[in-house]
Amino acid sequence: MADESDERGAAEASEKSGAGDRIVHISLDDPALVARNPDIEHERRVAIFDLIEGNHFRLVSGKTGPFRVQLSLSERGIQFDIADTDNTPLETIDISMAPFRRHIRDYFMVCESYYDAIRSATPDKIETIDQARRVLHNEGAETLQTRLAGQADIDDDTARRLFTLISVLQMRG
Repeated sequence: MADESDERGAAEASEKSGAGDRIVHISLDDPALVARNPDIEHERRVAIFDLIEGNHFRLVSGKTGPFRVQLSLSERGIQFDIADTDNTPLETIDISMAPFRRHIRDYFMVCESYYDAIRSATPDKIETIDQARRVLHNEGAETLQTRLAGQADIDDDTARRLFTLISVLQMRG
C-alpha cells in the first residue's frame, strides 16, 4: 500500500525526470476526501501512486508536458485542469459525467462485494467477483478514452487509473 510520502516521492522523482507526455502530479479537488471509507481511500491512493509511476497523457492541442492535473467535478461533469510543472495553466478539459454514472455505480457495487468477499469468501468466489470488477473497470476506462478523444490521448493503464480517481470523486464516502 502506498502512503502519502510514497506518492510525493514518486511525483517528485517523476517531475525531476522531465518525462514528456505524462502526468507527473495529480490532485483531486474534493473536500469530502477525508470522509471516505478505508477501502475507497485505499483505491484512491493506489491509483494515484500507480498513475504517477507510469502513464501516457498527451494533449492533442500540441501543448507538451510533463503535466500537473487537477481533477474536479464541475457543473458540466468532470473537469481536468492541466498545467505545466511550474503550475502555469495550459488547458481545461470538461467532459460529461453522464456516460460514467452507470459504470461508477456498478463498479463500486462490485467493489463492495469484493471487499466483503476477501474477508470471508472462498478463493473461487473472490476470483469471480474480481473478474467482474475488472470488466466494469475496463468499460469505464474505455468510456473515458472515448470521451477524451480529440482532446487528450491516454493509454489503457492511464485510463483505468483516471477512471478510478473519477469514481472516487463521484462517490461521496
